[in-house]
Amino acid sequence: MAQSVWGYDSDNGPERWHENYPLAKGDKQSPIEINSKDVQHDSSLAAWHASYDPGAAKTILNNGRTCRVVFDDTFDRSVLRGGPLTGAYRLRQLHLHWGSSDEHGSEHVIDGVKYAAELHMVHWNPKHGNFAGALKQPDGVAVVGIFLKVGKTPKPEMKRILEEIENIKTKGKEAPFQHFDPSILFPKSRDYWTYHGSFTTPPCEECITWILLREPIEVSSDQMAKLRSLSKNDEKEPASPLVDNWRPPQPLKGRIVRASFK
Repeated sequence: MAQSVWGYDSDNGPERWHENYPLAKGDKQSPIEINSKDVQHDSSLAAWHASYDPGAAKTILNNGRTCRVVFDDTFDRSVLRGGPLTGAYRLRQLHLHWGSSDEHGSEHVIDGVKYAAELHMVHWNPKHGNFAGALKQPDGVAVVGIFLKVGKTPKPEMKRILEEIENIKTKGKEAPFQHFDPSILFPKSRDYWTYHGSFTTPPCEECITWILLREPIEVSSDQMAKLRSLSKNDEKEPASPLVDNWRPPQPLKGRIVRASFK
């Protein structure tokens, strides 16, 4: 398996990542399965706050592994603070993980429940100088995870991202994506679980404070189908649907998951 070609197929998928990225077998890997009975309610966990500048949104791209929206993070213009965090973390990008059907696709699993997709909003701690520096620190990155469930009354929030899918059908395609406030993607409830973990893609750096929101947002089956219409190949190659780009849950290895709610 060549270094550059990790993916989600049987020959280069999550079961084999550790061959090139030994950290994938580390002690603080993500995602995990959260079992309510093992979660500790922590009354000292504060509310989290995001203040995002819609003007920070730059581009949307298909990198063959996910659909990603990129933000300007050269200064503190879109930040996340509070919750389990100390200081302000800058929003760098958001991306999605989804399945080949509506029955699965999320990376985190809650009491055995899998959602159709999971949205990750990736923030980094500027006290570490730059993003690369933050990846080397246990408090370097904070990710807000939002579950997407298929329902009858889809929220309009995902529409803007999905409208752009036509322009980034194939791997390597990028399109301008301006004036977007990602806070519209938050559910009503601010309840969350938090734990220390890793990126769910190689090299799987263990630098993430996860803030997983309890309440999912709703999307329609049609919207999910649109995500699955992306191709993981570039336009010169035969189209191959980009689906099941999720990593299965990893061992907890003694970590405690805390909840902001009872």
